[in-house]
Amino acid sequence: MRSSFLPFARPSLGEEEITEVVDTLRSGWITTGPKTERFAAEFLDYVGGRFAIPVSSATAGRILSPPLFPGLSDADQDDAIAGVREVLAEFQR
Repeated sequence: MRSSFLPFARPSLGEEEITEVVDTLRSGWITTGPKTERFAAEFLDYVGGRFAIPVSSATAGRILSPPLFPGLSDADQDDAIAGVREVLAEFQR
């Protein structure tokens, strides 16, 4: 047994990330705002897409998906969504 604590996932945060968080808090936009719109635009440019809907979680994304497949039950929705190409993105400068 270990004598020291083994963290599940250590955050990797530097001064750049801390500066962005402080800038966001000072901006008054903690939820959807200018930075979210900038992220969506950069994401579309990166993947070459035409549309993007930024959401705060996979659950929020799942809630948006039923209109894509009208007439399907929840179980069928999940099967249909399983065939959709998901793109997760993390941007670095």
